[in-house]
Amino acid sequence: MFSNMDVFKIYSAMARHAAENQNVSARNLAHADDPGFKAQEIESFQDYMRRTSMDPTAAADFKSRESDTPASPNGNTVSIEQELYRSAEAMSQHEMALTVYTKSLDLLRSAVGKKY
Repeated sequence: MFSNMDVFKIYSAMARHAAENQNVSARNLAHADDPGFKAQEIESFQDYMRRTSMDPTAAADFKSRESDTPASPNGNTVSIEQELYRSAEAMSQHEMALTVYTKSLDLLRSAVGKKY
């Protein structure tokens, strides 16, 4: 009955993705004034799931790449507006993942008759 708990795996991965996205945005923002700094971004959650579900031996780390934002005159490619948007989006994704994970855990506990 409980042998395949994909919902927990998926939403746990989504929460990790959101946290890593926040980490990358924070790093980019910290270097927003550094000449020549190249902003990074990580693959979308959908791309990550597609890559890891098709190949179970694929690395579970999120792939990152250089952001395609235009460079300022000093060569820096950090867009503060874009990073703030990514940060807010990651916060929303993290909240959704934790809510679904928690509700699924509550349902599982109810199904097995445990009070929480």
